[in-house]
Amino acid sequence: MDHTPTDLPPAAPGTPIKVLLADDQALLRSAFRVLVDSEPDMEVVGEASDGAQAFALARSERPDVVLMDIRMPGTDGLAATRMISADPELAAVRVVMLTTFEVDEYVVSALRAGASGFLGKGAEPEELLNAIRVAAAGEALLSPAATKGLIATFLAQGGGADPAAAGTSAGVHAERLAALTVREREVLVHVAAGLSNDGIAGRLEVSPLTVKTHVNRAMAKLGARDRAQLVVIAYESGLVRPRVESGE
Repeated sequence: MDHTPTDLPPAAPGTPIKVLLADDQALLRSAFRVLVDSEPDMEVVGEASDGAQAFALARSERPDVVLMDIRMPGTDGLAATRMISADPELAAVRVVMLTTFEVDEYVVSALRAGASGFLGKGAEPEELLNAIRVAAAGEALLSPAATKGLIATFLAQGGGADPAAAGTSAGVHAERLAALTVREREVLVHVAAGLSNDGIAGRLEVSPLTVKTHVNRAMAKLGARDRAQLVVIAYESGLVRPRVESGE
């Protein structure tokens, strides 16, 4: 899966990315731990077998990234992600949802809950490590193909969310969109298409730093946690219309 951006450099020496593993399968957690701890720029700071434990460890260990399985007994990954994203003290924590299949009915719900993106459990080791670095850098772990196809399709169908709640959310987002400048709205459309800052800069013929500034301002005005939240808002507000493209 071609995530955007890719091949991020390791973090600076002495500042390892702190990773929390949340999965009810002990064998899988052990495999992830070995993989993550083998990297010089990251370390595992805790393991959780359910969502409640994941939330408790997030509060005590303050990880940079949580690899969160969606389906766990008791408190599942969606509930734990909502708890983390709703806690002001955990605002810097990024959650990457792990799914058995990337075409998962819970993916959009995960993004609405506050996840920064998602990754299939069948991903290659390098994809998983890159996903951690992408999330830690504050980027959205969403490929253009996933955004255009999967995300749009599920949002068009309501994404499994309560229709009344979704309608209320859309109204709030639409009101906030009025506060965006023309350029910020333009940048938001490109973010919703899954483009990175470099990609948007190329389209608009401006510098990546300028794009980053517009993205950050849009996030602040829309109350978005990160780029993944901007994608959801762009669709829910009606700024971007969902399309299902054949062959994707």
